[in-house]
Amino acid sequence: MPYSREGRSASPRASISPAKARRSRSLSRSRRSRSRSRSVDAANPGNNLYVTGLSTRVTTGDLEKYFGKEGKVLECHLVTDPRTRESRGFAFVTMETLEDAERCVKYLNRSVLEGRLITVEKVLYV
Repeated sequence: MPYSREGRSASPRASISPAKARRSRSLSRSRRSRSRSRSVDAANPGNNLYVTGLSTRVTTGDLEKYFGKEGKVLECHLVTDPRTRESRGFAFVTMETLEDAERCVKYLNRSVLEGRLITVEKVLYV
């Protein structure tokens, strides 16, 4: 028995309205353009630090004061839970110079802050 197209129902794509098809195509295009890759042109000066093992009681001010002992802190971002606003136990600290950042890694890595052993390491990307 030969194959016939007339007996088949319309393709699922054909049943979608043209407006809906345009909308779904534009969504996929916008998702493609938002990639998670970092810009190749962005340079990492080496003064960005990743801090883990933080207590939930630690605040941004505590971190700035603690890291300020080793050099000037440009920026401090304590990562918090969006619902509870409680610290998630890690942060990013940007020091003014590379030397300040290296001093922090040397002297503050595996130190105790608020009763918790913290780790301090350089960020490998920007």
